[in-house]
Amino acid sequence: MASLFLLVGVTIAGAVSAQQFQTSAPQAILIDAATNTVLFEKGADELATPASTVKILTAELVFRELAEGRLKLTDQFPVSEYAWRNGGAPAGGSAMFLKVNSSASVEDLLRGLLIDSGNDAALVLAEGLAGSEEGFVVRMNKRAGELGLTKSRFGNPWGKASDDQKVTAREMARLAQHVIETYPDYYKYFGEKEFTWNNIRQQNRNPLLTMSIGADGLKTGNIEKGEFGLVGSAVQDGRRLIVAVYGAKTAKERAEEARKLLAWGFRNFEERELFKAGEAVGPAQVYGGAAGSVDLRAAKDVKVLLPRGATERLTGKIVYEGPVIAPVTEGQKIGRLEIKRGTSTVLEQPLEAREAVAEGSLSRRAFDAVYEYAAAKIHEKLAAKK
Repeated sequence: MASLFLLVGVTIAGAVSAQQFQTSAPQAILIDAATNTVLFEKGADELATPASTVKILTAELVFRELAEGRLKLTDQFPVSEYAWRNGGAPAGGSAMFLKVNSSASVEDLLRGLLIDSGNDAALVLAEGLAGSEEGFVVRMNKRAGELGLTKSRFGNPWGKASDDQKVTAREMARLAQHVIETYPDYYKYFGEKEFTWNNIRQQNRNPLLTMSIGADGLKTGNIEKGEFGLVGSAVQDGRRLIVAVYGAKTAKERAEEARKLLAWGFRNFEERELFKAGEAVGPAQVYGGAAGSVDLRAAKDVKVLLPRGATERLTGKIVYEGPVIAPVTEGQKIGRLEIKRGTSTVLEQPLEAREAVAEGSLSRRAFDAVYEYAAAKIHEKLAAKK
């Protein structure tokens, strides 16, 4: 892994620190969806019990099947005795109250999953897509890996606490961001206020939806021993923030800490542009090419949210696997830009080649080969002395 360090010359006058906010939640994170800026974090990479917030991933797998045409909202899934007994009325947890040996459409099951937080709906969807709960769990972990949820692991689709089901606040916030951006036509189910099934009317369990703060999703969760979590999102003046809190002691604390984080984020940050889309951010070294390096660009504007009046200087680093092997095509994904405020990473954005680099002449490739060999030997000697 090669990296190029560069200073991003941004200094803002004033004296407000982004981390002045305090929360009683043991694990929390607040991110800006448009810029990927981390506005606040506390224990965001510590493992926590997701409880019913795991249903965000369950929904993502269903949304993906719908978006790619392998499933329709009108498709019917049967309610097995297993799903009814372990997730429905007999289990005593949150349920859609499906009847055993009946069936329900995918759309109704999604509403039961996301509005009622139905454990039975989660199990019916899992069995409908993968044939069994166990098969669906395999899909969950595979999909989590594809989405970059490297620390989180999943053991069931409905939220039962177990050692093989742990998440981090950071990764759940990123999962929520992915769902919001990728499936706008289906994300709406998270924000519906109520749902009636089997003559039982239930209110959405997300308390943020009733707080007049622009909230439109996502999910709450809690387990018997009193750990309460919430992954939520709200929009104000066109700006979307995503919050995740875990480990709260009560439902009231969970709701209040999430609300305070969102309100603080909307009130105390302003957007700053660092690079325009297509602008050269910095170079990456090229091996065997007609040129020795290639400029990198971001596909969209690079923006961050900064505390109003902040004085911290931002620094940036380009990280890529290198050197890059020629030929290089324009738009080729090369690496990423990392922006830090102090020791905290506030932004990561993919970078791509700004122009093409053809394969170099034979003599050029030979020179690069000798250079790389010598550099590797020097690196080995320096490493041996440590």
